[in-house]
Amino acid sequence: MVDNVAIKPVAKGYQAITPSPIQTGVNNFFKNIRDVVTLVNELFQFKFKQAANTTGRVALNTTVGVLGVFDVHSKAGGVRTREDFGQTLGYFGLDSGAYLVLPIIGPSSTRDGVGFITDAMFFDPVSYIHDVPSRNITTAVLIIDKRAELLDDTDIRDKAFDPYAFMRDSYMQYRENQVKDGVEDPNGVHPYTVPLGN
Repeated sequence: MVDNVAIKPVAKGYQAITPSPIQTGVNNFFKNIRDVVTLVNELFQFKFKQAANTTGRVALNTTVGVLGVFDVHSKAGGVRTREDFGQTLGYFGLDSGAYLVLPIIGPSSTRDGVGFITDAMFFDPVSYIHDVPSRNITTAVLIIDKRAELLDDTDIRDKAFDPYAFMRDSYMQYRENQVKDGVEDPNGVHPYTVPLGN
């Protein structure tokens, strides 16, 4: 498996040698980029109040927060929401379809796989970096940063009696709650770290 052989060890090394403030800055930078994807999908779902909040968030963090390295908006009491095209498709009634585990991406579904590809190709600012080496490096750092963020959560998953069933059920329930706005995501926390039912 690519994760166990390559991505997870690199993420562990990154977490071990990189000072915490730098990890936080890198993570904030990518969350700021991710907020742009959220903004587009909030508009698609006619969530204009949330979209106005996200617009202000991106503007403040990109300028005062130095390209998002510092999350000024949250420090000022602002709230981060999270939407993606998989949720947008669900908003318009498309069923999640089959549970999938995609290479590198991890747990997903038919609907969310289509959503991920759509976000990545059309709405993610990284996809508009024309210099291919720069885009590839940015994407690689993003993957390592996200994997490092999930190290503790996957350790919990791996200790489950049936890790596959644990991840499948957790993922599908959480995504259903997200589509129905049953789970708020004020801190940009990854889906697997949010207790189900909250």
